[in-house]
Amino acid sequence: MITKVCAFYQFAALPDYRELREPLRALCAGLALKGSVLLAEEGINGTIAGAPEAIDTFAHELAHGALFGGRLNSLELKFSTAEAMPFGRLKVRLKKEIVTLGDAAADPTRQVGTYVDANEWNALIAAPDTLVLDTRNAFEVAMGTFEGAVDPDIRSFGQFKDFSAQKLDPAKHRRIAMFCTGGIRCEKASAHLLARGFAEVYHLKGGILKYLEVVPEAQSRWRGECFVFDERVALGHGLRERDKDAARDE
Repeated sequence: MITKVCAFYQFAALPDYRELREPLRALCAGLALKGSVLLAEEGINGTIAGAPEAIDTFAHELAHGALFGGRLNSLELKFSTAEAMPFGRLKVRLKKEIVTLGDAAADPTRQVGTYVDANEWNALIAAPDTLVLDTRNAFEVAMGTFEGAVDPDIRSFGQFKDFSAQKLDPAKHRRIAMFCTGGIRCEKASAHLLARGFAEVYHLKGGILKYLEVVPEAQSRWRGECFVFDERVALGHGLRERDKDAARDE
């Protein structure tokens, strides 16, 4: 049976996030789902996998069920498949941030950059006055990135603050377009840059995964593979799983 994988996140005020942990874990366990979910006061972030109907039930409950009471009405959801279960167990964890940056001024529930749909991304990053910025870790960038994108050469997303302080200037970099795997890191990075006074900040809605899903390979400006944090390791155009045998031969 094909396993369905759901990557999801939303920045939303969840002051009761500690109380949400056990009922959310019970929901996932009852549906026989495996994967990782992070809960924080600023929202939810996770990737889980299971039977297709179980994943659909889970996604519906997040957005429309009583547990979150309609607070997750703008979930960023991305679905893909796996030949085998890509997770060994289920983890539901409490965190200070659903993606760690360490900047209290970066509040995506208050302000974020301009979302750019995958079908409009090529035109934006082709513009000569656009600085295209990959907000992922260096090892992820090494596996694949967009043509012409700047690699911040960071080991963790928390180092993005230092990179932006040292290398980015609001007076010089008037238009910045950022991207990441699923959209969450570049969304928070956009809030950080706006708080620093950058005027024109864009980010790829749904991230690389959405781009690889909807943009035909013949029109794509993506080169390489997209690292994912599960046992599939990486995905290509059409969200195809990496050929593990070929990868071992490299």
